[in-house]
Amino acid sequence: MYLRAGLWTLAALAVFALIFAFLPSGGQTGAETGAKLSGVALSLYPARDEGAVWRFRAANVSSDPVVGETRLSGLSDGQRLLREKNKAGIYTGRETLDATLAAPDLTIDSQDNMTTQKARITLVAQCADIDLTGNATQPVKIEQGYGFTTPLATISSPAITGRLAKLRMSFQFVIEDVDNDNSSWSANLDSTETCKNGKRVQL
Repeated sequence: MYLRAGLWTLAALAVFALIFAFLPSGGQTGAETGAKLSGVALSLYPARDEGAVWRFRAANVSSDPVVGETRLSGLSDGQRLLREKNKAGIYTGRETLDATLAAPDLTIDSQDNMTTQKARITLVAQCADIDLTGNATQPVKIEQGYGFTTPLATISSPAITGRLAKLRMSFQFVIEDVDNDNSSWSANLDSTETCKNGKRVQL
C-alpha cells in the first residue's frame, strides 16, 4: 500500500505554476495575497512511485502564500495508474488502473505534504476499500517521506476485513506500521463474494 515522495512536489509545481501566473502584482492597491482557480486537472509522477502516475481533478484550487497552503476541493477521478514498459524499458503509453482515491478536499502545506480529514482508497485488483479517518487535530496525512498515516483505517474486501489504528502505509499500499494492540482484522473464510475484473460478484 504506497504513494511516493516526489508526488506532492510535482503536484505543487503544477498547481503553483498556474497559481502564481494569476497572482496580482505587488504594486496594486488592495491586491489579494492568494489566488483561486477552478477546473484543474493534475497528473503526478512521484519519484518514490516509479512506473505509476496519479491523476485527479479539483473543482476549486485556492492558494494562500502568506501561510504557505494550497487547498484543493471538489476532488474527483482520483486514480493511480501503472505505466507499461516494453522490453527495452521504454514506456509504451498504455496504462492500467491500479487504485482509486477519493477525498472531499486536500490541503498542501509549504513542505508539499497533504492533509484531509477522510479519504477512501480502493484497490482495484482486490476490490478492497480502505477508509482513512482523521479529525481536526489528527488528520489523515500524505507525507513526502512516508506515505499515508491515519489515526484509523477500516478495510473491507471479499477476502479480509479489519480495523487498523495508527496506520502508516507506503504509496504502493504496503502497511509499514500499525498499533497492533488496538487493531483487529480477519479473513473472510465464509465470504459469499469474490473479486472479478475489479468488481465484487456473488459466488
